[in-house]
Amino acid sequence: MSKSLNLFGGTALGTVAVLTMAVNFADRNISGFPENPPVMTAIAPPVVSSGLVAAANASTGAGEGKFGLGRPALAEEIAAWDLDVSPDGTGLPVGSGSVEDGEMIFSENCAVCHGEFAEGVDNWPELAGGEGTLADDDPVKTVGSYWPYLSTAWDYIHRSMPYGSAQTLSNDEVYAIVAYILYSNFLVDDDFVLSNENFLEVEMPNANGFIIDDRTETEYTIWRTEPCMENCKETVEITMRATVLDVTPEEEGAEAAIEAPAVIETATVAEPVSEAAEAAPVAVAAAAGPDPELVAAGEKVFGKCKACHQVGDGAQNRSGPALNGIVGADIGSVDGFKYSKTLAEMEGNWTPENLAAFLADPRGYAKGTKMSFAGLKSEDDIAAVSAYLSTFE
Repeated sequence: MSKSLNLFGGTALGTVAVLTMAVNFADRNISGFPENPPVMTAIAPPVVSSGLVAAANASTGAGEGKFGLGRPALAEEIAAWDLDVSPDGTGLPVGSGSVEDGEMIFSENCAVCHGEFAEGVDNWPELAGGEGTLADDDPVKTVGSYWPYLSTAWDYIHRSMPYGSAQTLSNDEVYAIVAYILYSNFLVDDDFVLSNENFLEVEMPNANGFIIDDRTETEYTIWRTEPCMENCKETVEITMRATVLDVTPEEEGAEAAIEAPAVIETATVAEPVSEAAEAAPVAVAAAAGPDPELVAAGEKVFGKCKACHQVGDGAQNRSGPALNGIVGADIGSVDGFKYSKTLAEMEGNWTPENLAAFLADPRGYAKGTKMSFAGLKSEDDIAAVSAYLSTFE
């Protein structure tokens, strides 16, 4: 019995000692409870307009088909989007702009992409030239050669240009730019002023080059029949091969001619060469014509000029004059072509030196010329195209 009392007595004394130490520690290290502690109160829910609740709970039944969202557009909001101009002049605002003003505005806002003379830079669109090329294998489609309505040009420039700063141009500035584009296509004179009053008087060369798309009535019924899946060929044979990309031979037997070209061997007998022949003057070689390789290179360079100029048999004036016999001819002398005032009054002739200077910088050589071409930058190209042009009399 005495052992039990000693055991439980010691445990009780130890528990009292631990509790005493805990009370002393709490008094020293734990702050007291504040006299006026903050009290959290319930927050009242926001008052919602009964109109909004009604709109949110609007019926979406099949009968009404509405969600109850949005509002009617304001008149000024509709006006901001209602910018289209129709071919008959509907929507065209009052205003005017001259070719002279348009040249400056075009240079500041458009030339970085479309060139100073609307000839196009790199892969950006050409806006001038291309007259008479729509039937070619590689037509040049510009405002002058392809677009049927002038309203398309005005609408697009007004709505989307300049690139990156759309709709920053005033109406008068748009009129001026369109006037300059017309001038670059030889459709108006340099003193022309375009306005809403004479807008419909401008005749676009390709106005009659389009037809009404009536395929819905005339062709769709034919196309939408069930496809024939019977009596199909078991094999496909190649009957011809094209020698040039995108060109298909038209003559039968072209493949045989290509794969097995005829080879004719001839024997040559050396003829004695006289001393007089060896000493033939250089003038004889010159009389024979320019270097054939240079002429061939010039023909390729002339591809940049074909949109406006023709050479050879049947050559006619287009947006630029025909160039037969141009080398050595008087400046501004091609019959039937309407030159700019600058070239019409310029004296002299197209010597090789003058022609080279003009080809390098047309607008610098003859300020005011209508030629919408920036010029050839390579001296080799200038020499080559000059040699090529010299072969046409």
